[in-house]
Amino acid sequence: MAKTYDVKDINLAKKGKLRIEWAAQEMPVLRSIKDRFEKERPLKGIRLGACLHVTTETACLMETLKAGGAEIALCASNPLSTQDDVAASLAKDTGIAVYAIKGEDTKTYYRHIMDALKLRPQVTMDDGADVVSTLHKDKKELLKDVIGGTEETTTGVIRLKAMAADGALQYPIIAVNDAYTKHLFDNRYGTGQSTIDGILRATNRLIAGSVFVVCGYGWCAKGVAMRAKGLGARVIVTEIDPLRALEATMDGYEVMPIVEASKIGDIFVTATGDINVISKRCFEAMKDGAIVANTGHFNVEIDIDSLQRMATGKRMIRDFVEEYTLAKGKRIYLLGEGRLINLAAAEGHPSAVMDMSFANQALCAEYMVKNAKRLEKRVYSVPEDIDREIARLKLKAMGIKIDSLTPEQKKYLHSWQHGT
Repeated sequence: MAKTYDVKDINLAKKGKLRIEWAAQEMPVLRSIKDRFEKERPLKGIRLGACLHVTTETACLMETLKAGGAEIALCASNPLSTQDDVAASLAKDTGIAVYAIKGEDTKTYYRHIMDALKLRPQVTMDDGADVVSTLHKDKKELLKDVIGGTEETTTGVIRLKAMAADGALQYPIIAVNDAYTKHLFDNRYGTGQSTIDGILRATNRLIAGSVFVVCGYGWCAKGVAMRAKGLGARVIVTEIDPLRALEATMDGYEVMPIVEASKIGDIFVTATGDINVISKRCFEAMKDGAIVANTGHFNVEIDIDSLQRMATGKRMIRDFVEEYTLAKGKRIYLLGEGRLINLAAAEGHPSAVMDMSFANQALCAEYMVKNAKRLEKRVYSVPEDIDREIARLKLKAMGIKIDSLTPEQKKYLHSWQHGT
């Protein structure tokens, strides 16, 4: 396939290249994998179609996969998450086929997915499962070429497991999101910091002293709650799972139904992966000036259609801040069109945490190429040895040493004879 691209401005490449270099400095694990890939070429001849957030960190992953021998086509996994200078640099400096423009409309978004699929990928790499679903619904003739894939988000894994349960999934996929070195760090520390960063860049509002409502208490939501609390907010958690609600309570947060929280909240963040978490009844209960944002993968968690129907007026008051005026002059502010605020208004997760997430992507792509023939058409967890190797490499890069078991301790852990 002839290398091509569709980016905002190829002349942004110089700036993008410098920003990629900056990110790479904080990604030592991925760098070590790239060094090995350059020598071993485990992906030689593999056509890889990636639908990811086109950021500086993603660029480092793409360079690693190319070093391993892969031919790559990359498209955006969200219309607002592309960093245009990075897309330009990938297209100009690496020759990777890139189809991504920040702010692209829905039609362009799906056209870009189709452009990437012209590569006829053998391996897919998804962030939300849009490439997988497009292949299964609209490009079934390409499925015969696909040997396997990876998925990085909670939302995508949910979709893929549903497909597998229905018998619809036509090739094996590794749930990169479920790796400890991904969800315990990327979701918690990455989402926590970058979500707050996106809200602050969009609004410049003071977090301290505010009533900050976090919808959900999965790993992403835990990170957001942790960082909001650290900035001095009064944090309220809403949940539907009694175990997570109990955990949030034990962690020191107030827990209550979303409608009750709607009456007192200043800032709301959804992080659930489900639809209409903040609904019409929530908007009706909110006070004037409430700020609403989403950090889940798709822009479905906030019922934007209801908000638009309720509004008597709408205007863009700041970049990424839409003001909706409701009856009696009440104003509600929607951030980033209800899309991932950490990527819409900020730069996404810090490089240091994406180092582990993308190390998982690279090593799982290698694993899939080596093992696809023996895998069934279902969703697999990341092999434990890959997860632990990434943690080991990260600790080594950080200069941290840990203990190891003595032969006596190993024997004890594998015996049943020893008692009190």
